[in-house]
Amino acid sequence: MNKNTVGDKMSKIKDIDIIGVQIDFGASHKGVAMGPLAIRYAGLGPSLRNMGFIVHDKGDIIPPDEGMSLRNMINFEQVNDTNSKLYAAVTDTLKTGHFPIVLGGDHSIAAGSVSAVAKHYESEGEIGIIWIDAHADWNDDKSTISGNMHGMPFSAVCGYGPNSMVNFGQTPHFVSTAHCVQVAGHDFDVAEAQRMKEAKMNVFTTSDIDKRGICDVMKEAIEIAGEGTVGIHLSFDVDAITPEYAPGTGTPVPNGITAREAFLAVEMLAQSGKLISMDLVEVNPILDERNKTGMLAAELVQLALGKKIY
Repeated sequence: MNKNTVGDKMSKIKDIDIIGVQIDFGASHKGVAMGPLAIRYAGLGPSLRNMGFIVHDKGDIIPPDEGMSLRNMINFEQVNDTNSKLYAAVTDTLKTGHFPIVLGGDHSIAAGSVSAVAKHYESEGEIGIIWIDAHADWNDDKSTISGNMHGMPFSAVCGYGPNSMVNFGQTPHFVSTAHCVQVAGHDFDVAEAQRMKEAKMNVFTTSDIDKRGICDVMKEAIEIAGEGTVGIHLSFDVDAITPEYAPGTGTPVPNGITAREAFLAVEMLAQSGKLISMDLVEVNPILDERNKTGMLAAELVQLALGKKIY
């Protein structure tokens, strides 16, 4: 393994690739495919340039209009085709030494982005994942109730299926659950919660955050995902944030974390120096209020990359 610290690596990165994914085939509500546009419209690119980064906007991946479905994996062909393209795009970004920011779209895209990051760093070691989300996304095609594939990617990238979500012709490099953390969950299916327990997943629910505070929870989450790994992939679903702050999302759940708790969580990740890639997903402009959620998402990305107030 490279003996340089991840913090040293990250401090040298100046180039950022923004990759949008216009997909809502993994979700039950239409509109989240327009999420990348809303986040860009909130000024993400210019704001990152003002922070001193060189920003390369790689445009958006567009899924095919039609495809096959299975009873327990709705629109699986479109989801898998899109993730295959995203896997290639993120791989290309990492090969150039750039930092990938993936804008969703629904959360099914994490199967492509995380798979690319894990495979790229395979020769150096393991990656960690911090998954900030109201939902676990730990279903597979057997445990799912809805069949919606945005509820499956975290399970898939850890090797607990469905494997078709992460197999793009390469040999997938599955991420060990020992280095994975689910943060701010407060709407788990019974079966997926049991699957997480069996896989020994690290989980900090909103109840844990209420009791311990977001600072203490994120400190431990960063230790779990960062110790002994080459870095941390952040996958942030805006529905982790209570709808009062983030109304523009397809599966809102009351009593989530506050915007300030979300900001502090990503600020701590930035300060750790261990962030190597990230997704920001599930912004749905159709359900939003004057792009309130799009603007919040843009701010989260900036803070995760080191934006300072003072």
